[in-house]
Amino acid sequence: MSKKDAYVQKLHAKLDEWNAEIDKLKAKLDAAKADKRAEYQEQIEDLKEKRKTVEQRAEKLRDAGESAWEDLKKGIENAWESMENAVKSAKSKF
Repeated sequence: MSKKDAYVQKLHAKLDEWNAEIDKLKAKLDAAKADKRAEYQEQIEDLKEKRKTVEQRAEKLRDAGESAWEDLKKGIENAWESMENAVKSAKSKF
């Protein structure tokens, strides 16, 4: 397995974790009081957008040639970090 393939596999595993976290937050949203629902829903939508960005960049990386994937890696890592921070923030607020 190439470095690129291993990295893409790692990204997809992390995306699966984030999907599970978003599902947990959705369950908490359902149980939340009405005054907090809008705030929680906004955070969940933000997480979905960030996740979508990571997914799109992961697909570009997967399709990139061996020589180009290192250039794309930096953008993915920035999106990854943004998603990680958003998940931590949302979990702390729920």
